[in-house]
Amino acid sequence: MSEEMQRKKRILSGIQPTGTFTLGNYVGAVRNWGALQEEFDCLYMVANLHAITVRQDPAALRRQTREAAAMLLATGIDPEKSVLFVQSHVRAHAELSWILACNTQFGELGRMTQFKDKSAKHADNVNAGLFTYPVLMAADILVYNADLVPVGVDQKQHLELARNVAQRFNNQYSPTFILPEPYIAKTGAKIMSLQEPEKKMSKSDTNANSFILMTDDADTILRKFKRAVTDSEGTVRASEDKPGVTNLMSIYSVLTGKDFAAIEKEFEGQGYGVFKEAVAGSVIDAFRPIQEEYARILADKTYLDGVLAEGAEKASRMADRMVSKVYKKVGMLQL
Repeated sequence: MSEEMQRKKRILSGIQPTGTFTLGNYVGAVRNWGALQEEFDCLYMVANLHAITVRQDPAALRRQTREAAAMLLATGIDPEKSVLFVQSHVRAHAELSWILACNTQFGELGRMTQFKDKSAKHADNVNAGLFTYPVLMAADILVYNADLVPVGVDQKQHLELARNVAQRFNNQYSPTFILPEPYIAKTGAKIMSLQEPEKKMSKSDTNANSFILMTDDADTILRKFKRAVTDSEGTVRASEDKPGVTNLMSIYSVLTGKDFAAIEKEFEGQGYGVFKEAVAGSVIDAFRPIQEEYARILADKTYLDGVLAEGAEKASRMADRMVSKVYKKVGMLQL
């Protein structure tokens, strides 16, 4: 790392390779990641170890891991400016996770609301990995001494656990870990389901019309927006009692840079049909160059694997130094 990179605050962020990214993933996270690399020392991770806390088809997981990396590159992550890697390629994550697990209380993990939610959803596979998921997440962050972590509301409790574990380790042994802070993006929005706008957009939704995939073609995107739930009023305005319209306005606002007042004025006196077509058009325009670049990168396996190998090497150098330091402090015999 250059001296300039070392002076920058470090950000770690990851995304699971559990299928194609949605419009919600794009607006809420990956759209901002390219811009962050100009200001911060960034590490971006395809979190395939986290993915296996629920059952995965091995061949599909391998394919989706490569696809996730290709999509991150296509959305603007520059391997010359950031470190892009696959979680399982850096063994220090699992090694530090065990040390941290031995410094984490059972009761702390039992209070994690996401474990309760996911164990209810996957009642036939409530495994230990799902329970200790937050410890691995803490290791992901602390192994690089990340200053900042972009997190959504559902992960905020896990970041608080990482801070608590880091502080406990620092107190028990000696100052070792930076206490990570949440990074709140300056721009972005929480994108909701197109069919049930009271809940978050998710690719696991059984209704395919509820989400937009980043690989959807123009006709599919237009069709899904035309079917998006609105209301009977017919007026484009933001309001708590108009969640469907407000969600569409949020999407249009993020992708065009227009605020709600400007959007209301633009579509004054026009029906939802015109508005939905405009929202679809903004998404199609945003995704077109990304989809073209994604296809190009995915077709060049040598380039993609080279980027991931180089990223793993850079990440491992940083992570191995931290694990060596931690092993020494806790009394592991090192030869």
